[in-house]
Amino acid sequence: MRRNVRAGMERTTGFSLPLFSDDELEEIHGATLEILEHTGVFVESEEALAVFEEGGAKINRETKIVKLPPYLVEDAIRTAPSKLFLAGRDPKNDIILEGGRVGFTTFGEGVKVRDIETGEIKAPTKEDVGNAAKLADAMEMVDIYERAVGAHEVPQVVGQLHNAEATFNNTSKHVTMGPFDGYQLEKIVEMAAEISGGMDKLQERPLVTFITCPVSPLKLVQDTCEVIMGSAKTGMAVNILSMAMSGGSSPVTLAGTLVNHNAEVLAGVTLSQLTQKGAKVIYGSSTTAMDLRLASASVGSPECAMISAAVARLARYYMLPSFVAGS
Repeated sequence: MRRNVRAGMERTTGFSLPLFSDDELEEIHGATLEILEHTGVFVESEEALAVFEEGGAKINRETKIVKLPPYLVEDAIRTAPSKLFLAGRDPKNDIILEGGRVGFTTFGEGVKVRDIETGEIKAPTKEDVGNAAKLADAMEMVDIYERAVGAHEVPQVVGQLHNAEATFNNTSKHVTMGPFDGYQLEKIVEMAAEISGGMDKLQERPLVTFITCPVSPLKLVQDTCEVIMGSAKTGMAVNILSMAMSGGSSPVTLAGTLVNHNAEVLAGVTLSQLTQKGAKVIYGSSTTAMDLRLASASVGSPECAMISAAVARLARYYMLPSFVAGS
């Protein structure tokens, strides 16, 4: 089992970015609660709307806008675990996520690959999915493997099942992937249970973490709701990863984007905890600024680094494990 080094501890060595004072974090949190209570979030799933309503949220069935009272959000933050155990197929690759520990993962999803034999740039296949998993498995500093590419030649309605098969068979590390919908999530859990020797064994040693993205601004669409609720029901962790784009799908100011991002993730955390108290969640981010020349996400930019550092700090404030994108 790995317990990676800590970052930002109060000691004479190490490096940290103390972006916010406690008062500033309280201000961000307060602004987020105000948005969730008065503006609300769009929730597409009827099942999720019912879960929110039963939990005490205010629901507008016509607009599908859910408004969350502050106590509901803060209770969800308190019940979400601050420490996660992520198992690998090989126990030497087990990893613990907890406050201040830093690890590294691959990220998805590359839409093109270069053929190692011919040099041709092409759409990835299922074979490439397996080869990417093998490569990550051999890299000591990659702690967990997120599916780096997807199989483009298979029917995409079940594409994630093909990706899961190729990934599970080619890495001994913990796997994270976006299942796209609740059906594929359930089938991937069944696959992982077969590998583990049964559902009870999978619960003891969870081999997979799921990933899903709210749609900015402030939307929990059908598949996002299905993945959050499905993860909670099956006992697997879910990485709720906002991909807000400052100046595009969120406010042009980084501060405004951070509050928008926070509201989306906390709405997802609330849905998770209302589905099953104590459900495992990761506070995720691939939020960045829009490149105004190309109208695309500027991943690897200084703005991305600033937002990622801010998100990691917010996650520590909430005592939640975090995942942030970089380059």
